[in-house]
Amino acid sequence: MGIRSAIAALTVAGAFAQSTAQISPERCRSLEKKGNRSQAQSCFQQLTASSRAAIRAEGYWGLRNHRQASEEFRRAIEQAPKDADLKVRWGRLFIEPFNKNKKDGAELFSEALEINKKHPGALLGMALVASDGFESKAGVLAREALDADPKLVEAQELLARLALEDSNPTKAVEEADKALTLSAEALDALAVKAAVEILDDRSGEEWLKKIFAVNPSYGEAHAQIAHHLVLNRRYDEGIAHYRKAIELDPQNWHARSRLGISLMQMGQEEEARKHLEAAFDNGFREFATTNSLKLIDSHKNLVTFKTPTTILKLDKKEAEMLRIYFEEELQKAIATYEAKYKMKLPRAVQLEVYPNHDDFAVRTMGIPGLSILGVTFGDVVAMDSPSGRKPGTFHWASTLWHELSHVFVLIATKHRVPRWFTEGVAVHEETAIHKDWGDRLTPEILMAVKDKKLLPIAELDRGFIRPSYPSQVIVSYFQGGRICDYIVEKWGWAKILEMMHAFAARKPTAQVVQDQLGLKPEEFDKQFLAWLDPTVQPVVKNFDEWRKRIRKLAELSKAGNHADVLKEGPEVVEMYPEYVEAANAYEMIAASAEATGDKKSATGALEKFARIGGRSPEALKKLASLQQEAGNPKAAAVTLEKINYIYPINDEDLHKRLGELYLGQKNLNGAIREFRAVVSSKPVDPADAHYNLARAYWAARKTDPAEDHIIQALEAAPGYRPAQKMLLEITASKKEKR
Repeated sequence: MGIRSAIAALTVAGAFAQSTAQISPERCRSLEKKGNRSQAQSCFQQLTASSRAAIRAEGYWGLRNHRQASEEFRRAIEQAPKDADLKVRWGRLFIEPFNKNKKDGAELFSEALEINKKHPGALLGMALVASDGFESKAGVLAREALDADPKLVEAQELLARLALEDSNPTKAVEEADKALTLSAEALDALAVKAAVEILDDRSGEEWLKKIFAVNPSYGEAHAQIAHHLVLNRRYDEGIAHYRKAIELDPQNWHARSRLGISLMQMGQEEEARKHLEAAFDNGFREFATTNSLKLIDSHKNLVTFKTPTTILKLDKKEAEMLRIYFEEELQKAIATYEAKYKMKLPRAVQLEVYPNHDDFAVRTMGIPGLSILGVTFGDVVAMDSPSGRKPGTFHWASTLWHELSHVFVLIATKHRVPRWFTEGVAVHEETAIHKDWGDRLTPEILMAVKDKKLLPIAELDRGFIRPSYPSQVIVSYFQGGRICDYIVEKWGWAKILEMMHAFAARKPTAQVVQDQLGLKPEEFDKQFLAWLDPTVQPVVKNFDEWRKRIRKLAELSKAGNHADVLKEGPEVVEMYPEYVEAANAYEMIAASAEATGDKKSATGALEKFARIGGRSPEALKKLASLQQEAGNPKAAAVTLEKINYIYPINDEDLHKRLGELYLGQKNLNGAIREFRAVVSSKPVDPADAHYNLARAYWAARKTDPAEDHIIQALEAAPGYRPAQKMLLEITASKKEKR
């Protein structure tokens, strides 16, 4: 190399060293925040040439090379294992939407807190993890982070988002304003203020303009607005804002994935797949994205049945059986609610039924593991199949009616209704249809009442969004339902409709209670609790003693000490009449009564069990047998019919028994339905199954289907004499009519 070339090379190297000395991760992130993408990318690229692993990690992170960024953080921490800041940054890499590895992120934040128990970044990281899981401790942790660093803008922005998720827009604005006093460029705080206005049917333009003055391509603002809209079940508007998010920032793969999931939830699967695949192909492969794509692929296993008012999607392996029950119940619910809510639905309702609960969970939220049974997206409903749950733990018909109530309330209010009200109305509807359908007073609810954990009506939404104890969601469903029961009992159903329309006008709960019920919310709470106490407090008072007594009763039953079970059992029932779950006193009494030959007492105990809402198919079958033996076939049919709403799957004996009972009672439509169920269940004796269905059709003088099934019976068993005889009768009848 010549002298001039060497000098030139040294000059370039010196300039590069000077330029890299001027850059920093903070500088790169600032460029990115303001939408200077090409400059930010160049900046991050330069960071990857640093001699320090921690700086290289930030560079690769900015370039979205997350695997290499993680490896560089690993190297950096090997060199400085007690550096809490490094652990926090690595943890943040893990929990960002592109990775969503909450477990590893939380572990790193915990390690940082072991080094410095008041590390603001670690506390914020833990708050973000808790927030992602809708845990109540998220707010506590965010405040602890602010106490440790009062200038931590991101923690203040998180508090604003949490307040809005908790349906407290006033507090959300207050928290957002605090963030903006710390930084005028707190974009997420501005997004919260925009979301508050949009949720209140205002434009939010003032705040969006401020956001785009800082970063014209900050699509994340629209993504955050969409998140709050979807959380409030305003799905169409949420989808519109997700679209705006990716128009501004086509590489916001998290927003694109959420758009895909929202479209899937609304039944628009073709476009949903396009967006989900785009996110996946660009490396965004967290669980919600990958599982949603798998679920869409699995939809080839669904069979669709359409009527003018319904679209029913069932898994092909159980479609023939479940259609018999679901289609009829779906149409009955729609007709009932159209009269009750005084409205017609604008479109057909789509109901999807999933035999795999994890598939249902992905369908509803994008990730598996939900404990709920059904969910409504406007006029699209998804729910578990009876086969997706253990027999006796799930009443599919009450879930269907519950979700259909949501369809009507959401459409009537244009999705502008607090969660407690729509859930409360739906829970009320379960027992309004049949008193034994709704959920019972569970031990978790009793403990919440005992510990005075019921929320004021004006704050009840908090119990659904961010529960402060494990069973609070269940308790909130109960409370919302009982509040609606109370309103209907005192003011009538018309008052529920008036409240519904008041909520549609965007009035808050406190004002609706004051205007529609003539009470301040605090006074309503007092009157409601006074109404509730007589039915709940006796059980609460006896609960601890009941737990001791039910255990003792179970021991006596297991030991075959029937006399003591029959002596102690009625008192145990009296202490907690609504307990009909596993190891309940009703079944123990019935078993002991039958063992001692007292079938009348056994029948009585099981009839109380069924009347209150017991759902064990085996116990109900036992009751039906006892009722038949006692010469009461009508009661037996009523009992067996209950099982159809609980677990009609894979039970040929149930449907055959009920079909015979209905045939004997001249309930020919019921008999046809039950014998159809037998035929659809791949019966052991297909000839007998088709023959029985032909009998029901023939009794109803439906000649053509009777002839069709009697021929199928003879095809399965050509020498089947009863079928031969019936075919002759049908043929003769048809000749007479000619």
